[in-house]
Amino acid sequence: MALTRENVYEALRQCFDPEIPVNIVDLGLVYDVAVNDDGAVRVKMTLTSQGCPAAQSIPDNVKAKVGAVPEVRDVAVDVVWEPAWNPSMISAAAKQQLGIDV
Repeated sequence: MALTRENVYEALRQCFDPEIPVNIVDLGLVYDVAVNDDGAVRVKMTLTSQGCPAAQSIPDNVKAKVGAVPEVRDVAVDVVWEPAWNPSMISAAAKQQLGIDV
């Protein structure tokens, strides 16, 4: 089976910010996923703030979850601060789950 971006997104949906009960994809923290034919994956993401207490644990969790996907040979996580994350990036389903007006 060939590795796809959707395989990676499925793994990313298993990663959570420990303070918010929503996965990082639905929180809007994942900006891009690149998958190469050789099994290398690069995840471009952000955190809710630069002072996030989970600043190391979330990227480590991303590496572990994505690295467990069959056919993944290498995982790189780039944490970026532009564009800055804001609550408007949360998916409609996650906003509903969190009780935020959609």
